[in-house]
Amino acid sequence: MKSILVTGGCGFIGSSFIRLILQRDAATRVVNLDKLTYAGNRANLADLAGDPRLRFVHGDIIDAPLVEELFATEEIDAVVNFAAESHVDRSILQAERFIRTNVLGTQNLLEVARRAWSSPGGGVREGVRFLQVSTDEVFGSLGPTGRFHEGSPYDPRSPYSASKAAADHLVRASHHTHGLPTLITICSNNYGPRQFPEKLIPLALRNAYEGRSISVYGDGENIRDWLFVTDHCAAILAVLTSGEVGETYCIGASCERRNIEVVEAICDLLDEHAGRGRTPRRDLIAFVADRPGHDRRYAIDASRITRELGWTPSVPFEDGLRRTIEWSLAHPEWIRAIRAGGDDEEAPPAPAEGKR
Repeated sequence: MKSILVTGGCGFIGSSFIRLILQRDAATRVVNLDKLTYAGNRANLADLAGDPRLRFVHGDIIDAPLVEELFATEEIDAVVNFAAESHVDRSILQAERFIRTNVLGTQNLLEVARRAWSSPGGGVREGVRFLQVSTDEVFGSLGPTGRFHEGSPYDPRSPYSASKAAADHLVRASHHTHGLPTLITICSNNYGPRQFPEKLIPLALRNAYEGRSISVYGDGENIRDWLFVTDHCAAILAVLTSGEVGETYCIGASCERRNIEVVEAICDLLDEHAGRGRTPRRDLIAFVADRPGHDRRYAIDASRITRELGWTPSVPFEDGLRRTIEWSLAHPEWIRAIRAGGDDEEAPPAPAEGKR
């Protein structure tokens, strides 16, 4: 694949994926299409601004003429779709935005790709791929045991997860109806440097650093499987290059933690690295009313991608969290730059765990 269209490439995971592609393959060109909504930040790729292999395009995935132009002028032979509205709490308040981007935007990408990649003899030409980045939230909530896997039934519980589930179904339908060579990856919760502070870890980190109250939903016992962002991107690249067309691959780190454990670990690491001050940062933790439809537990069985593609996570949670905090403390300008975004007046008082 010589020319990859990465949508949402200025976001947390998308920018990490672009960085990985350019590091690993000197012959690949990346076109980064990003609408630059509140969670997209060109500063995430500032260190690559002079790389001739990377082109940034400010635009919306629902803009069919723009996407068609990019396919024609850049000779796109692969799409990795990160572009999405991803904050559960925002979806409860403004579901329409999620339907527009996550459902209609994905369908537009699929349709443009199908037309651009059509073969003169019928069907789709060889050597092209469309990868949809999805979320374990499409599966709903787990009980105290078991893990989600590729055959788990879809059971979305929020407008966000419902919109991502709809997008996944459209991707599969494009493969079965039109023969489009699609792939889907379903990941657990991501974390790492540069994540926008509406998500649990960066918002707790920022508030703890600044001595603010750290809001935790409900009793804090909700469980998530945490995956370091570079591990996730390595898995996506493995699926894109070696995955079986038409298939889905679940990506997780087998690293379950209760939300309260995660927040307490952030507080303790900040006390260690930035000084404790008058009181330990754990004293800043405040439990708030739970959000509607809050899934209790997620966990991923990633045995298929390990067995078939040889991918395994390489960053233990404790190491990844420490690296995230050390990076953030070494880049105080990042904390200042995202302060306004994290205080968006439309955002609820506590964070979603979220993917992007």
